[in-house]
This record gives sequence, C-alpha cells and structure tokens, in this order.
Amino acid sequence: MKRVVLALLGLLLSCAAFAENRSLLVVSEIIQIKAEPAKVWNMLKPFDGLKNWHPLFSGSEIVSGKDGQLGAIRLLTIKDGPSFTEELLAVNEPAMAFTYSVIESPLPIDRYLSTMSVKSDGSGGSIVTWVGQFSRKNPRANAPEAEGDAAVLGLITGAYQGGLQNLKKLME
Repeated sequence: MKRVVLALLGLLLSCAAFAENRSLLVVSEIIQIKAEPAKVWNMLKPFDGLKNWHPLFSGSEIVSGKDGQLGAIRLLTIKDGPSFTEELLAVNEPAMAFTYSVIESPLPIDRYLSTMSVKSDGSGGSIVTWVGQFSRKNPRANAPEAEGDAAVLGLITGAYQGGLQNLKKLME
C-alpha cells in the first residue's frame, strides 16, 4: 500500500512540474559501505539524526510529531547557513527505507521528494541509495548558468555525495 501511495505521489509531482512547464530533475547517488546493513540503517533512520552523519548540517531536530512516525517534521540547519523543514512521508522498516519531502526551503528547489534506502551487498556490507526528485523554482528561459537546472542538480548531487562519503567514513 505504501508503495502505491509513493508511486502516486511521485506521479502527481511529476505531472504538476510538467503542467507548469518545469522539468522534473532527478539525482541518484549510491555508495557501498563495508558495514552490516542493520548497523548502517540504525545510523540513517532517525529522522532527527542527519546532523550525526552529514557534515553539511549543524542541526536536525523534530519540531512536530515523533521521530520515525509519519508526518514528523524536522528542522534542518546548514552549518553557517539557513534552516529548512522536511516531512517524513513513509517508513518501511523491513526494507530499511524512508521517504521525505521538503516543506519549506531557501534552496532554489520546489516539489522535492526523496528516498533513502539500505540493502545488503551480498557479502556482509551495505548499499546505500539516496534518490531525490524536484523541480527548480521560478525557472526562466534566459536564466544565467548559475541559476539553471545544471547548477541545481550540482548542488543536490554535491550534498548527497558529501553525506554518503561521510557516512561511509563513519561506518567503516
């Protein structure tokens, strides 16, 4: 049932982005970690725990609801930077995965939906996948390169890679 809801949510977001003549952008990063999947999952799954493994964040706290429960809202603070809020939309404990969305952000993105998951690599280690889809806020046909799709993709890709590389460092 959760998969159906997530698929429908993704479809709706996709249609909304295209209806407004905005491209749906997707970032997907995968990393192999030499640590048991359950151990990696236990580091990732606390919705208020991003600050514990992602070097970009100095704060991550639940401001509404309870950690691990649908509808929980976290306030993330970027080191020496702004804050934004995200909502936990789905948790699949047996599959070691969760999905969340950005509610409010100073970043130039809109309709952000992301899933993180941990799977076994078949030899005692883990494969961590972080996938996000979003559109760029207020796209302009003649926007400078620094405001274009490539710049926004680079921003999110860098954040995913930095977090996953640090997670690997902490877990191995």
